[in-house]
Amino acid sequence: MKICVKFSFLLGTILLLNCMPTTSFAQKKKKDPSQIILALNAYSFNDLLLAKGSRDNQSLFTFFNLMDWCATQNIKAIDLTGYYFPGYPEVPTDKYINKLKTKAAGLGIAISGTGIRNNFASPDLAVRAADVELAKKWIVVASKLGAPVIRLFAGEIPKGYENKWEEVAGWMIDCYKECALVGEKYGVKIGIQNHGDMLQTAEQCIYMMNRVDSKWAGIIVDTGNFKTPDPYVDIEAIVPYAVNWQVKESAFGITSDVRTDCVRLMQILKKQGYKGYLPVETLPVRGKPYDPFTLVPELINDLRVAQDAVFK
Repeated sequence: MKICVKFSFLLGTILLLNCMPTTSFAQKKKKDPSQIILALNAYSFNDLLLAKGSRDNQSLFTFFNLMDWCATQNIKAIDLTGYYFPGYPEVPTDKYINKLKTKAAGLGIAISGTGIRNNFASPDLAVRAADVELAKKWIVVASKLGAPVIRLFAGEIPKGYENKWEEVAGWMIDCYKECALVGEKYGVKIGIQNHGDMLQTAEQCIYMMNRVDSKWAGIIVDTGNFKTPDPYVDIEAIVPYAVNWQVKESAFGITSDVRTDCVRLMQILKKQGYKGYLPVETLPVRGKPYDPFTLVPELINDLRVAQDAVFK
């Protein structure tokens, strides 16, 4: 299997890391006039990170392996999605968090964020309340990790509420406000992702932002999940609210063969003055081979070339 071969190669490559020269974050930032740091969202490696071995049901591939690989690719930041922490949705131990931080620091890799599964669009108040409490616990985890942002979902449009968007949005707004207060306490911003669910357009995202009305909440811009004729228009409109990103291979959805126009994306970021992390997230498509060890570097390289061209 292609991924297995890549993984075996990776483990051998890791042994060479200590001999490789690295560029510190400060040096990179100084040399880069765009001040945009290309990064990785760990969900790109979802299948590998969830795979378990027979020995004590241990993970075969971990955040530690992934960060080693990022170092070989000169990827300077990573979003450590909550699903892949041992025992999720329970919070990790301080010992594990400190091991991750030590590993990342040793490789010169920043932890750009984390994220959980939640549903703030559920008609069931108890479901929403439980997920708010889960979010609060993971805000503390994000703070301990040194992650500036935690990603929270909105939720799918509930059955029977297809024509009651504003009513459902009201539930979500209340949840986000409560989370933002905790985020402020711990110095972590609440990142609300347009996931193609309740949030499908820039207009809907801005509606949310205006009503949450907190400096501790913003949008995680999912470039592949605006359900509009020209998603780049929505992307540009939402940049002023962006606190993090998930750049997909196509702006037109997971099944589209139209590659993201990286030059246009960088032009938008330059025009809007965005500075910060720009994580990529590649996804498997049913019926097509999927190898994140190949697809992630390809997308990051496309962005690097565009970044150099636009910000030269």
